[in-house]
Amino acid sequence: MIFRQLFEPVSSTYTYLFGCPDTRRAILLDPVLETVERDLGILQELDLTLACTLETHVHADHLTSAKRLSSLTGSQIAYPAMDNLACADIDISEDKPLAVGTLILKPIFTPGHTNHHHCYLVSIGAADAIFTGDTLLIDGCGRTDFQNGDATSLYQSVTEKIFPLPGETLVYPAHDYQGRRVSSVEQERTRNLRLGGGKSLEAFVEIMNNLKLAYPKRIDLAVPANQLCGECPEDVKDTYKMLCEPSVQG
Repeated sequence: MIFRQLFEPVSSTYTYLFGCPDTRRAILLDPVLETVERDLGILQELDLTLACTLETHVHADHLTSAKRLSSLTGSQIAYPAMDNLACADIDISEDKPLAVGTLILKPIFTPGHTNHHHCYLVSIGAADAIFTGDTLLIDGCGRTDFQNGDATSLYQSVTEKIFPLPGETLVYPAHDYQGRRVSSVEQERTRNLRLGGGKSLEAFVEIMNNLKLAYPKRIDLAVPANQLCGECPEDVKDTYKMLCEPSVQG
């Protein structure tokens, strides 16, 4: 498998590229609108055709480039079926792995950060890896105070679906704010500051209820735009219009 981990610094978002060496078809997981030109360049450099984009969830901190890439390359758009988005070509669910050539991504329903969030389990070379979106971060987790988030659900998603995986399973998050790139299930199960070391549900909920985080800067644009697969709504506020312009997509 061809694999690349890519980073967008404004929202500290990781985008992941998976390529099938036989068919030369690729998947981009959680692509960001501002990095369209970068991603197209990497696909060309690796002689890959983009088969589809895939999302872990409807993001609140950046706009997906799914619609833009579809218009430029003819790629399909995959989203969790639970989001019921008219713009999606492929509906993702736990009982239906996403296959492109020899690539197989197994969806795992992990609500909590958002109510429809999915992680993806992938075999990369000799190891398995789970791409955890915002459900599990390195030494942390995504917040649960908007988009139907729920701390109890997130705790259950991590402790019942991610932590039981083999300890050597690699953990690739959707974000990191300290330059870290990868962890493992064993490390997070043992050392994660919010969820590791046998943290109780009650202790975790207490932590999440007292984070006192600022309101996300882009949420009022990002959520409705991402429900359109990255297309800005017609009634977008003037303060956000510049973010929808092609000039900021490269």
